[in-house]
Amino acid sequence: VGDDHRLFEKISLEGFQSGLSWLTILRKRENFRKAFAGFDFAKVARFGSRHVEKLLQDAGIVRHRGKIEATLNNAKRACEVADELGSLAAYLWRFEADPASRPEVITEAVLRTMTTSPEAIALSKDLKKRGWRFVGPTTMYAFSQAMGLVNDHEHACPSRARVAVARGRLHVPTMTSRAIRSGPRPPRAERPSPAASASASPWSWGCPTACRCSANSPSATTS
Repeated sequence: VGDDHRLFEKISLEGFQSGLSWLTILRKRENFRKAFAGFDFAKVARFGSRHVEKLLQDAGIVRHRGKIEATLNNAKRACEVADELGSLAAYLWRFEADPASRPEVITEAVLRTMTTSPEAIALSKDLKKRGWRFVGPTTMYAFSQAMGLVNDHEHACPSRARVAVARGRLHVPTMTSRAIRSGPRPPRAERPSPAASASASPWSWGCPTACRCSANSPSATTS
């Protein structure tokens, strides 16, 4: 996924999901979108204390002051990232998992041992340094799986190949020269594509019932 608003939405919903069932978040997703201006972080960054109090009265979302205030804070930080690096997507995709570093064969047993990744840990650390909240390494790993930064479908899952094809077609936004100099990691080589971004999350296709890969979990199948 290369759209800034969708990326910000997923980070925000991962934060709201902390300590709750993901199904709870899915059932409230459209309400979240309405309450947070479609997760346009430039708009959310302008929310003030009155918005917080109004959101706390909105039964359609998770009424947790800390998570609401964190989302407003993160919207401001997202604006800073976009101003500095060109876009939120350009920043986040620098933390794409290197396929060569992943297990040679991904099975259910292998997935059960992986709760995060070096890239997710690095992303979490850098986001916290930038002032973001509710962005722990496990949360960022789930985010990376859902947005396609890492392909954790089992090798036997037919969706794995489709994810690889979608990644090849995805146009990852490039950064400004300032961003390249200052970023924690150099950008990965851009892959040519006729489309500006993939039309759907790599996890939105779903997997066969028999498939036990991470894409079969509620968190990973959202787009």
